Amino acid sequence: MSRLLGPVRQNGYVVRDIEKAMKYWAEVMGVGPWYYIAQPPIEAFEYMGQPSQPDISIALANSGPLQIELIQQRNDAPSMYRDFLEAGHEGLQHIAYWTTDFDTALAQCLAAGYRIGHRGQIGARGRFLYFESDGHPGTVIELSEIAGNKGKFFDKIAREAATWDGSNPIRRL
Repeated sequence: MSRLLGPVRQNGYVVRDIEKAMKYWAEVMGVGPWYYIAQPPIEAFEYMGQPSQPDISIALANSGPLQIELIQQRNDAPSMYRDFLEAGHEGLQHIAYWTTDFDTALAQCLAAGYRIGHRGQIGARGRFLYFESDGHPGTVIELSEIAGNKGKFFDKIAREAATWDGSNPIRRL
């Protein structure tokens, strides 16, 4: 996929306890600061082509150029996060590729045979989707649009991580 979309920009971990995971990543792994969003404003979420309303919390931090995302789903609505947990997993669930030209990147992926598992949107230019994965019970690929405010926010997270001194490890938004 890197040949098609460039470098991996994010590793996404699905966890059962996001508070515990943020603390572990900050204190043990030295990654932070974490930007925690208890209920991100996800719109138009679909799982396997059907509307769904997963209640999730996310936390974002960077380690160098790689963003780390923690995701906790708090209800049993259909999603690939729920599928991952129900399969007995916790941990790395997706790798993400970022694009400012979402429509072109999506068309390339679909032409290459990838199928959409779930999708949604945060803000006007913050579409995201995860592709189905055959033959592997874990890690899937996310395509994430980072234009507009979402891109600016991701840039801020990376800048803050580059100079983070370990103080104020969790920043609740």
